[in-house]
Amino acid sequence: MHIGLNAHLLARQPGYRTAGIHSYISNLLAHLAAAAPADWRFTALVGKGNSSQFDGITLRRASFDTESPLRRILWEQCAQPLQLGAFDLYHALAFVSPLLLNKPSVVTVYDLSFIHYPQVLSPARRLYLRLLTGLSCQRARRVIAISHSTARDLTQSLGIAPEKIDVAPCGYDATRFRPLPAAEIAAFKNEQGLPQQFWLFVGTLEPRKNLPTLLHAYAGLRPDERLPLVLAGGRGWQYDDIFAAIAQHGLQQQVLLPGFIPSEALPLWYNSASAFVYPSVFEGFGLPVLEALACGTPVVVSEASSLPEVAGGAGLLVPPHDTTAWTAALRRAQDVTWQTQARAEGLRAAARYQWRHTAAATITSYQRAFE
Repeated sequence: MHIGLNAHLLARQPGYRTAGIHSYISNLLAHLAAAAPADWRFTALVGKGNSSQFDGITLRRASFDTESPLRRILWEQCAQPLQLGAFDLYHALAFVSPLLLNKPSVVTVYDLSFIHYPQVLSPARRLYLRLLTGLSCQRARRVIAISHSTARDLTQSLGIAPEKIDVAPCGYDATRFRPLPAAEIAAFKNEQGLPQQFWLFVGTLEPRKNLPTLLHAYAGLRPDERLPLVLAGGRGWQYDDIFAAIAQHGLQQQVLLPGFIPSEALPLWYNSASAFVYPSVFEGFGLPVLEALACGTPVVVSEASSLPEVAGGAGLLVPPHDTTAWTAALRRAQDVTWQTQARAEGLRAAARYQWRHTAAATITSYQRAFE
C-alpha cells in the first residue's frame, strides 16, 4: 500500500512555528515507517525548500513555498489533487483534505479551537477550517484525534460518529525530556540568571491559556509565599489582559517574561522549575504538560479539556477559573512531600506516551480505513 501524507505544516526552519502541529507531524513521520508492514510505502508532501528527512519516508516537494497560509491553502485545494494518482490512501495531517479528492482518506484533527476560540485565527482561515474540517471528516474513512477530549469534541461539535474516530495521542522524546543532573541544572540557572526556585509556564501568550486567572491567584499569596513566576512563550493575540494583571498587582519584579523558548532548551527550563503551572482552559492535548512530567517536574494544571487525561492522576488539578483554588494550589505546590510524590507519579504518567505508540495507532487507523 502506498500512502500519501499532506505534511505542508512541517516548518522549514526552527522557531515559533515548530511547536504544536509541526512537532506532532515531525515525530509521527520519524516513527511511521518502522510501525508499518514491510511492503507499505509512504510519501510526504511538503513545501519547496523543506529539508526534513525521515527514515522510510519519501519527500515530494511542491514547486513553490507553502509557508504562508494562503499559499498552502491554494496548494491543498488546487495543486495537490493532481499529485495523488499513485496513492492508495491519502492522509490529511491537519484538518482538511482537498474538495476534489478521489482517494480513500484519513484526517487528523488536533483540536476545534477555531470553533470554540475563533479569535485565534484570521476570519479567512477560520472560515476555511469551519467549512472544510467537518466536510473532510465526514468524507474520510477514519478520523484521528490526538486525545480522547478532542474525539469527544468531534462528536459533540461536528457530529462525527464515535466509532469512526481513532485516538493517536502525542508522545515525547525520552532522550531529551528526562530528569537532568543537578550540576547541569545549576549551571543553566547560573547562565540564564534564574532564581534557585521558580514556577514555570510555557505556551503562547493568548486568551485560552487563562494567564490572568493565574496572575490573580498568584497575587493572592502573601509576598513571602510567592516564588518567582516565569511566563515563557511568544506573544500570540489579545495578551493585553496578561500585562494589565501584572501591573494591577504590582508584580513586575516577580513575573519574568523570557519570550519564546527554543525546543532544544525546553528540557533545561522544565528541570529547573520547582513546578510547572498550566491554567489553560482548552487544549487538544497539552504537550508542555507531558514534557514537564517526563522531566520529573511537579505539575499544577487546569482540569479542563484534555489536561486531566494527559496528567494521568499526577500533580494537582484545579478548576480553571477558580482563583481561590489556584491560590491554594500554588501554596500546596511548595510542600516538599507533595513535590516528591508528584515527581514519581509524573514520571509514571509520562511513560505511557511514546511516539512509537502514536505511529502504531496511526497504522491501525489506516488498516481500519481499508476494512
